[in-house]
Amino acid sequence: MARPLPALPESFAPTPDSVFTDQFGFYALDSNVPGLSKVILDKLNMKDYGEYRAALEGKAKVGFRSHKEMFEKMEETFKFCSSCSKLPSHLPDPRALRRCIKCLNVYYCSKECQRKDWPLHKKFCKMLRMVAVDRLVEWLVHTGDLPFPTEKWSRPVSEVRDWDDWLAMQGDLTPRLEPILSARNMTDLWANACRTRPEESELRQSIWRVCSEFFSRSLTLGLGVRIFGLDPYARPLTIHLAGAGHNETLGARVTDMDELSRMFPGHQGIEVVMVGPEVVQGPIMRPPLRAFGPRGKVYISAYKGLYHQFWEELVEKGEAARPDLVVGFHPGFHASQGLGEGWLPTLLLLRDYNIPSMFTMYNELELQYSLRILLELETHVKGSGKNPFGSQKPEQVQSSPNKPPSYCNSHYLCFHGLLEREPQVEEID
Repeated sequence: MARPLPALPESFAPTPDSVFTDQFGFYALDSNVPGLSKVILDKLNMKDYGEYRAALEGKAKVGFRSHKEMFEKMEETFKFCSSCSKLPSHLPDPRALRRCIKCLNVYYCSKECQRKDWPLHKKFCKMLRMVAVDRLVEWLVHTGDLPFPTEKWSRPVSEVRDWDDWLAMQGDLTPRLEPILSARNMTDLWANACRTRPEESELRQSIWRVCSEFFSRSLTLGLGVRIFGLDPYARPLTIHLAGAGHNETLGARVTDMDELSRMFPGHQGIEVVMVGPEVVQGPIMRPPLRAFGPRGKVYISAYKGLYHQFWEELVEKGEAARPDLVVGFHPGFHASQGLGEGWLPTLLLLRDYNIPSMFTMYNELELQYSLRILLELETHVKGSGKNPFGSQKPEQVQSSPNKPPSYCNSHYLCFHGLLEREPQVEEID
């Protein structure tokens, strides 16, 4: 199990027993770079963690006078020495921090710190340049420029084994990428960002990586349908996305899972219900269906709250359909007592009601921790491994960048019901 996370100042820290996953970001920030979480809140013009939570939940807005100010303040949250972890406020001259000219992603307060850190940083410098570009290009998802439109599947789902097979069906992406590269929002992005616009080839690769994370969600749901042998052509399917948070629901559109319709053309109907305490208000915040609607369509709905609460309040009362499959993207129940307590009733519910379930993880280590917990709960683990449709966009811990990257949905595990115990034979004297 993960070690207990250090306590933060109560004025802006989340509670240690919080069921919100973003608490880990705040704890990790200050455990690696003391004071960094307060810097981030200051740059967002927020006085405490409560305002941050309210903004994520759509109850408050983050105000910037311009896009340029927004990108400048975002970049300032990365300004700390990657070697000694000093913030600008800890230095005699706050302007002494200098950015690595190769990756443009990490800072150093002196040449001595840069030389000391180089043996480690050189292993990740090239990859961190991709991270720096991707976190800016990702803004185009919220403007609506991304993802790029996709083609109808020309091969049966059983023959599309990984991203290479999927891309082969898409053909030449150039006609779809050119309008994005020349769009007004792309131009404004680099006019306001704190760095020079990259070469077109680098931007094309970044667009693909960012889009791969977007499409990974629907393709992973489809993978779960295939693994458990569910047939969307025989009857409508209901999929519950348990533990959904702002990553899946911030700016979500009712068309975000339409790749499932291209994956299963002519299906009888698929409903995806996003359930979690971090669900963000938006177009998908609408009641789940009691009886499914039009064939061949994907319907997205949402419920704000813990999954077992959703089950008691809606499913058991017939206000929402029982699921054919439950999926959780990076539940993180292995990492904290608070999250563990929030997830435990859900895990037991999924086990005892014998519901096909699939969870994804960021890396191999998280997978092993999660498998251990499920085995302790005596769940029947059906399989696990690398996700062939994991995101291609590298993720780094902001306060500790020089580490191997993680990838959204990179690994998965599937479980179904209670593990059957082998009958024990009594010994006879």
